[in-house]
Amino acid sequence: MNVPAEINAAAVKHSPAEKVTPMMQQYLRIKAEHPTMLVFYRMGDFYELFFDDAEKAARVLGITLTARGSQGGVPIKMAGVPFHSLDGYLAKLVKLGESCAICEQIGDPATSKGPVERKVVRIVTPGTLTDSDLLPEKSERPLLAMFVMGQRKQHTAGLAWLSLASGNLRLMEFSGEQRAVQARLQQELERIAPAEILRADSGELFDEITLCHVNNVPEWHFDVVHGHKALLDQLGVATLTGFGADGLGAAFGAAGALLRYAQSTQGRGLQHVKSLACETENEYIGLDAATRRNLELTETIRGQESPTLFSLLDGCRTAMGSRLLRHWLHHARRDQSVARARHDAISALMQDDATGSLSYHLQHVPDIERITTRVALLTARPRDLAALRDGLQQLPKLQKSLERVLALDNADSLLRRTHDALATPEACVDLLVRAVMPEPATMVRDGGVIARGFDAELDELRGLSENAGQYLVELEARERARTGIANLRVEYNRVHGFYIEVTNGQADKVPDDYRRRQTLKNCERYITPELKAFEDKALSAQDKALAREKILYDQLLADLAPFIGTLQSIAQAVAQLDTLTALTEHALRNNWCAPQLVQHACIDIVAGRHPVVENQIERFIANDCKLVDERRLLLITGPNMGGKSTFMRQVALITLLAYIGSYVPAERATIGPIDRIFTRIGATDDLAGGRSTFMVEMTEAATILNGATEHSLVLMDEIGRGTSTFDGLALAWAIARHLIDTSRSFTLFATHYFELTQLPESHPTAANVHLSAVEHKDSIVFLHAVQDGPASQSYGLQVAQLAGVPQPVIKAARKHLARLEAQALDATPQLDLFAAPVPDCDDEPAAAPTPAPAASPALRELMDALGELDPDALSPREALDRLYQLKRLATPALAATPA
Repeated sequence: MNVPAEINAAAVKHSPAEKVTPMMQQYLRIKAEHPTMLVFYRMGDFYELFFDDAEKAARVLGITLTARGSQGGVPIKMAGVPFHSLDGYLAKLVKLGESCAICEQIGDPATSKGPVERKVVRIVTPGTLTDSDLLPEKSERPLLAMFVMGQRKQHTAGLAWLSLASGNLRLMEFSGEQRAVQARLQQELERIAPAEILRADSGELFDEITLCHVNNVPEWHFDVVHGHKALLDQLGVATLTGFGADGLGAAFGAAGALLRYAQSTQGRGLQHVKSLACETENEYIGLDAATRRNLELTETIRGQESPTLFSLLDGCRTAMGSRLLRHWLHHARRDQSVARARHDAISALMQDDATGSLSYHLQHVPDIERITTRVALLTARPRDLAALRDGLQQLPKLQKSLERVLALDNADSLLRRTHDALATPEACVDLLVRAVMPEPATMVRDGGVIARGFDAELDELRGLSENAGQYLVELEARERARTGIANLRVEYNRVHGFYIEVTNGQADKVPDDYRRRQTLKNCERYITPELKAFEDKALSAQDKALAREKILYDQLLADLAPFIGTLQSIAQAVAQLDTLTALTEHALRNNWCAPQLVQHACIDIVAGRHPVVENQIERFIANDCKLVDERRLLLITGPNMGGKSTFMRQVALITLLAYIGSYVPAERATIGPIDRIFTRIGATDDLAGGRSTFMVEMTEAATILNGATEHSLVLMDEIGRGTSTFDGLALAWAIARHLIDTSRSFTLFATHYFELTQLPESHPTAANVHLSAVEHKDSIVFLHAVQDGPASQSYGLQVAQLAGVPQPVIKAARKHLARLEAQALDATPQLDLFAAPVPDCDDEPAAAPTPAPAASPALRELMDALGELDPDALSPREALDRLYQLKRLATPALAATPA
C-alpha cells in the first residue's frame, strides 16, 4: 500500500499537527507487517479496509467506497464487508490472485481501555487455501516454490510444491544449460499448474511467469541447509534417504521457503504434512502444454470444462475421486506395472458387477481428505466433523461390497490393498459419535454442536437455559401454595429479569423473604433469594454454555489429531476405489476393452474410437492404427473435415488411457513403451507474445524435434501451412525426414502436400493412409474410414461449398482451378500424387531431364477455351455450340503435338 509519508506510523507518533487515533495507529502497525496484502480489519460486525486497500476492494468487489476521518487533511478511504459474508468476497479476490490478511478482535471490548486488541489470525493466498468454500471441488491448488542456482552455463533448478488442502508435498530437481532449464521449468509448471509461485526476489533466470500469481520472497528463505533441516523437522525423521531425497540441493532450498511461507499463512504448524515424494523426469509420460491443450484432457481448446476427456470419465461419487482422476490424466506413469494393476482391478470389478453397490455407498462419503486437513489446522467446522463421522460409518459397507470381488482376485492385488486400507478407525468414529450432535449448527458460536451426554457441565448449563420455563411454572405453583395468593405470577422481562408479581389487594399476604423489585399502579413485583439465585444461573447459563461448548470443541479437534495419518490413508483408498469404479462403469457402458501393454515398440489399435467424439455423434466410424518398428510414420491425406485430426487424437488418447490404467475405446489395443506424447495440431497468433501463427507452429515443431525419441508418439497436423507453398512443403518434407531418420518416433503426419506421399518410396518405415470420401454431383460425402494409400484429391471446393461459401465464388474458384491446372501443363509443374519421386538433396544428382517441348499456339488456344468454359452456366444449345468450337480448335492442336 502506498501510504503517504505524513500518514505512516513513524509520522503518526511525532506529528504535532494532527493526532492519529489509537485505532488507526493499531491498523497502520498491522498493515506495515503485511504491506502486499489486503488487510481485512475487524470492527464489530464488519471487516474494514482502509487507504489503497479500500480503493482496490471497492473497485474489484463492487462495494461502496466511503471515508472515515482524515489524516494530514486527506480523508481516509474506507470500504467494508459484513463479517458473515467474508468468504464470498475472499473467493473472488483469491481467484484474481490477491492475498488477504484477516485481522480479528482477540481482546474483550468490555475490559479494553484503548482499542480492542487485534491480531492477524489467518492469511489467505491463492496457494494456501483449505476452506471448502474457497477451493474448487475437483482440482488441486498447489503452492510451489522454485529456486535456481548455479553458474553462468550450468544451472540447477529445484521445485517444491504442496497441496495444503491434502498435505501432499513433492520435490523435483534437474540441471542443464540455461535454455534447457528454462524450457524444462516451463513444462513442469504447466504440468503442476500451481495456484501461486514463490521465487527468490533476486532470481533472473525465469522472469516472465504468467501462469499464476507470483510472490518474490527474500533469497535467504531459500537457504539449502535450513531447507534440509526444515524438511527433517516437518516429517519428524533423522534422514531423508527413505524418501529418495538424497543429493538434492536446490530442491531443499525451495522446500525451506515453501514450508516457511505455508506455516506463516496458517499461523501454526502443518501437522498433516507427514509424507514426501520426489519426482524424476522419467516417472511420467511427458505432455507439454500444447499437447494437454490439443488433446483436451481437462479443458477444451476454447477453455471450457466440457466436453473433455475428464468430463467424460468423471463419474466419481466423491470429490477425492475426481481430483485423483484429474491427476492420473495429467500424470500417466511410464511404469507399465502401475497401469496393469489398475487394469486388473477394473477387470475384477466387472466380473461381479460390484460397481452399483460401491457407487451407492461412495456417494455418502464426504471429502475426507480436505476435512482431515482442516482438522489438522484446527479450522474444521462442526458440519465437517458430522460429515466425517457419517462418512467413516460407510467404510464397513464399502469393505463388504469389495469382499465378493476379492474372492476372484489375487492376494496382493490393488483392490486387496485398497480393501485393507478402508478399515474403520473405531476409536475415531466412537469419539465423533459421542461428541457431535446428529445435525450440528453451522458455527460453534451458534451453539448446538456438542452432543448431549458428552459433558455433564454443558448438559447442566443447557438444562438451566432450556428448562427455565418449566422451573418458573413449578416455582409459581409452590409460591401460590405457600402464600395462599391465588393470582400470584412468576414472570420475566429483559429490564428487570425474573420477578414475582402480587396485586395490591393481596399485599398483606406477602412473606417476609420477598424483596420489593418494582412498584406499579396496581401491583408490586418482588424477588426472593431462591429466584435471584436461579436468575443468576439462568441468565448466564447460555453464555456459559457457549463458552463451555467452544472449549469442548477445541479439545475435540486436539483429540482427533492422532487420527490424521489414518484418515489420510483412508482418503487415498476411497479416492482410488472411487476412480476405479467410475472407470469400470464407463468401460461397461461404452464397450471399452482392456489394453495390452508390452515391452516391444508398437501401437496396434483395432477398431479404435475417439472417446469423447463417439459420445457426441450418433454413429462413429472405428479405425485401425498399426505402428511397429518397420512402420513408424503414417502420412495421412484426405479432405478437410474428413476426420484426420480426430483419428490422430484418438490414437493419442487411447495410448494415454492405457497408461493411466483405464480400459480403452477399441476392439483390441496393444501398446509398447511410451515416454512422451507430442502434438502439433492447429495454431493461432500469439498477439500478446508478438508471435505469428507460423512462429507458434515452428516453436511447437522445434519442441517436438528436440525432444522426441524412439519411444515417443508424435502427432503433426498440417505442418508448414503458415508460410508460402514451397517453403511450407520444404519444411514439412525435412521435418518428416527428421522424424523418420533421427527421432524414429511413432508419428502420425497429416498433410495436404501431396508431394510428401512419395516419402515411402525412399523411406520404407513410412506408409501412406488416407481418410476416404466420395463425390456425388457437386457435393462430398465423408466416409471417415482410414484406408491404405494416398488420397486422390483434396475436395477443397466441395468443403467450401458445405461451409456456405456463395455459389458464384465456388464457380469462380472452379474456373480458376481449371486455368491453374491447364497452366501447370505448360510450366514447370508442382508434382501431383502420381508423379515420379523427387530425389532427396542428399542423393546423388540424377541426369538432367530432357526439357519439355514448348506448347504450340493452337494448344494454348484450346486450353484457354477450356479454362473459360463454365458448364453449369450453359444452356443446352450453348453447350452444343461450344462443343463444336472445341472440336475445331482441337484439330490443329493435335496436329501440332509431337507423337
